[in-house]
Amino acid sequence: MSLSLEEKKSIVAEVSAQVASAQAIIIAEYRGMEVGKMTQLRAKTRESGIYFRVIKNSLVRRAVADTPYEGLTKHMIGPLVYGIGIDPVAAAKVLHEFSKDNEKFVIKVGAIGEHVMSRDEITALAALPSREELLSKLLGTMQAPIAKFVQTLNEVPARFVRGLAMVRDSK
Repeated sequence: MSLSLEEKKSIVAEVSAQVASAQAIIIAEYRGMEVGKMTQLRAKTRESGIYFRVIKNSLVRRAVADTPYEGLTKHMIGPLVYGIGIDPVAAAKVLHEFSKDNEKFVIKVGAIGEHVMSRDEITALAALPSREELLSKLLGTMQAPIAKFVQTLNEVPARFVRGLAMVRDSK
């Protein structure tokens, strides 16, 4: 099915808007995948806030022209699916986890800004903790001194009460 010129322009505009706000783009080959598996992956990416779509390579080349992701154009060969995400770790994590269970889904290459990443670098990025995990660890680290201070302040009256109870019990 051939797309009209207006449809192509709208797709390029849509992808350009996604690329403008993206922190990472991951390209994967999906040759021979079942429709049901691809539908599962689409649902996972939608939950994670990743723009995930099968698009003609020529249209994506136009969308990434004159952007930091222009280095990906030489890798755009064959049936590809594009994962464009605001959170690079989430995008890498979702697509990497899916590729471990499905050998027909192969991550080819990705990019964070001008840096083109290999499959191994995407795997390393997927191993990082998510943004939410890092924020919760930071919050816990920031709360620890305050919690310890409150606990120390609470210990003074608690010792006094325990001392009074010991005196009362002894009399």
